Amino acid sequence: MNIRNSTIVALATPAGTGALGIIRLSGPETFPLVDDIFIGADLLTAKSHSIHYGHLVDTSGDTIDEVLVFLFRGPHSYTGEDVIEISGHGSPYILQKIIERCLEKGAVMAQPGEFTLRAFLHGKLDLSQAEAVSDLIASQSAASHKMAIDQMRGGYSEKIQELRQQLIHFAGMLELELDFAEEDVEFADRTELIELVKNTQKTIQELISSFRLGNAMKNGVVTVIAGRPNAGKSTLLNRLLKEERAIVSDIAGTTRDTVEEILNIKGIDYRLIDTAGIREAQDQIEEIGVKKTMEKISQASLLLYVFDVARITAAEVTEDLKKLKHENLQLVVVANKMDLYPYAKAEEFLSPYLKQEQFIPVSAKNDMNIEYLKDHLYQLITGSTENRESVIVTNTRHIDALQKTDQALQSVLNGFQSQITSDFIAMDMRQAIYHLGEITGEISTDDLLEHIFRNFCIGK
Repeated sequence: MNIRNSTIVALATPAGTGALGIIRLSGPETFPLVDDIFIGADLLTAKSHSIHYGHLVDTSGDTIDEVLVFLFRGPHSYTGEDVIEISGHGSPYILQKIIERCLEKGAVMAQPGEFTLRAFLHGKLDLSQAEAVSDLIASQSAASHKMAIDQMRGGYSEKIQELRQQLIHFAGMLELELDFAEEDVEFADRTELIELVKNTQKTIQELISSFRLGNAMKNGVVTVIAGRPNAGKSTLLNRLLKEERAIVSDIAGTTRDTVEEILNIKGIDYRLIDTAGIREAQDQIEEIGVKKTMEKISQASLLLYVFDVARITAAEVTEDLKKLKHENLQLVVVANKMDLYPYAKAEEFLSPYLKQEQFIPVSAKNDMNIEYLKDHLYQLITGSTENRESVIVTNTRHIDALQKTDQALQSVLNGFQSQITSDFIAMDMRQAIYHLGEITGEISTDDLLEHIFRNFCIGK
């Protein structure tokens, strides 16, 4: 993609009335364009990274607004181009008038993500760092914020580039061998190369495995609370949230529709969904509620199955879990109302659908074991504490590229085992290098860039 020569403008703060609004411009004509409508300092001679007070004027010379103008001369700017940010009052009318004035002077409206796209094209960010900018803007928890910051600072990119450079080195040795094929020489030590591929593959697989945690930290964990009527699902929801969010009643079938709330446990958001009790519906409305319950479970990544230990048999628990479990669904079985039946033991309920470690006894009414349940939910998603300090993958595009890299590396190992010729092994090595390059943007296409940046906000 060619770097565009136009000067772009956009509102960089959210639309609507506020105390302040910021308009951002980037491109070769940024400084003369703004200088022409600004009464104050001479922006053409002003130093980079300086701030100037003055007035913006319309075609008649009348003041549009009193503003502060922030100057950033390229390449020492966010985009790598000349950049100006105009800070004015947050009236939508004023901000629109300023943008219209810039358009009159030759600027064009920025497309979604175009400022960050230009930063990528000028080498200020690689592609994974650019994607982290969007994640940072969208972050809504401490965990998602930290991951986006780490990725934007380049820790993840460095890991990928390191792996890629190692593969490039050995691929170069293989390519060199092909040039001297008639002389039957080996420049790449086969033992070292196999060891490198195995180690690289191990790292790639660890990154792939981290996606479950990364996706949870970025998007939250869709957690359905399900079970039979009067199992205490709504009481459990209220105790986890520490507020009376759901209606609690001894009448079976009180919850007809889903109730959704966010529970944050140590920086990770759990999107709790309290559902209608699972049973043969007594009326049409309850039937709709039960149907919704099953739909939510099919979409969930975590199921809290709640049952009343005093009113259900082990066979009934097994029957329910058999119906509810699906592939990729993590399960926690909450044995509720232990205050009424304190002698219930996990061993009574274990089955091919329920393991010992999935069984959590609680009394939601009395707050018994609620904090333990929260800790269990946290450990279930995060795993060991070591995972939190390592590189974590959050992007589905990256996962696809890493899986293709892993497949290509496996083809390399299979090639060595089958003793196929170096030219076929070199082809598989090039595929692995290509797919790693897709992550950071060493390899990119216009279609890929358009797909990534169109989801950004306009002013970024």
